[in-house]
Amino acid sequence: MTPSPIPPPVPSGRPGDWGPLRKLRARGRDEAHRTASPLELFFDLCFVVAVAQAGIQLVHSVAEGHAGEGILDYAMVFFAVWWAWMNFSWFASAYDNDDVLYRVVTLVQIAGVLVLAAGVSKAFEEHDYFVVWLGYVIMRLALVTQWLRAARAAEGPERTTALRYAGGVLLCQVGWLGLLLLPEDARPWWFLVMALLEMCVPLFAERGHPTAWHPRHIAERYGLFTIIVLGETIAAATIAVKSGIDENDALGELLPIASGGLLIIFAAWWLYFVVPIHGHLRSNRQAFVWGYGHYVVFASAAAVGAGLEVAVEQTVGKAHISTLAASAAVTLPTALYLLTVWALHSRHFKAGITQQLVLPATALLVICCTFLGDWAVLAAGVVCALSVVAGEALAARPARTHASSSLTG
Repeated sequence: MTPSPIPPPVPSGRPGDWGPLRKLRARGRDEAHRTASPLELFFDLCFVVAVAQAGIQLVHSVAEGHAGEGILDYAMVFFAVWWAWMNFSWFASAYDNDDVLYRVVTLVQIAGVLVLAAGVSKAFEEHDYFVVWLGYVIMRLALVTQWLRAARAAEGPERTTALRYAGGVLLCQVGWLGLLLLPEDARPWWFLVMALLEMCVPLFAERGHPTAWHPRHIAERYGLFTIIVLGETIAAATIAVKSGIDENDALGELLPIASGGLLIIFAAWWLYFVVPIHGHLRSNRQAFVWGYGHYVVFASAAAVGAGLEVAVEQTVGKAHISTLAASAAVTLPTALYLLTVWALHSRHFKAGITQQLVLPATALLVICCTFLGDWAVLAAGVVCALSVVAGEALAARPARTHASSSLTG
């Protein structure tokens, strides 16, 4: 996809646009102080319920020795949650007018993700995707309503873009019926086809006229969801450690896992927010690669919490897997998170090969920690913490050099 020109700014407030029902017109990319709304924050909190349900089921699958099957189900369910969240976030960045109908339709989308969350356990345990499909359809039809509203208020290429979105989303909903009708063995392959088709809809819709999403607002929205997912990871790991202590009095055995897990999550937060990524989002090409790549960021961050729960259950004897497998449940998603954050964020702000190698080398060392037995999680946490220290030290060195040159010059 080639870079698309930024559309001219359109003011969000126009004469006659006030009242409970307003035309859904594009907002401007030059809006100052654009921040996430309370409705968007509420939207994120409700969506993380489905993320938590997917994580719980992943824990059960891995702990019972069905890691491959569990990871596949997790990837499929997480895609539905992430894609619906992502589509809403970009639409809201371009068109949020906060009128009554916009709020009601957004609340319908929230209801849809709660329906989806209710069906996660059946999807994992019985491979019955009906409730997950129903919740997804509710969310997507609500989004189609928003796009049709935007099309009604728009003209020319902008109207064409909105109608393409509405039509593409509707057609994909027909295709998702394959998860209900096809044989069980064919469903993963059909999921892959449909996921690719879904991701092609924005590329097709915005080919002639890109939507007026706001770079700072989009960067903030993704950052907030990252925080919420990391927070859910901490909550899940804390509950698992508490349960292990209460039921098995295993504080000594669980302390290395708790400490290592906390260091991993702290480092994950630090590494994500150390750079101001909004300046990199200058075109649709850059923004789409960055936005799509966050599927791995969000999924791996949530999987770290599931892995910590698995490690706790294995330590107290509840999980029927080896120490190596339990350690890998933490280290592999951690390494994946580090590599993806580097690819999407950090590498754009690193100067020189040494700075560029910090996160890839950290990911490799974290994988090596898998083989350290009961100390694997703690070692991985220490490695992640040291990567933060190394990154900060290397970033400060050019600044010190520049300051010294200014003084001597």
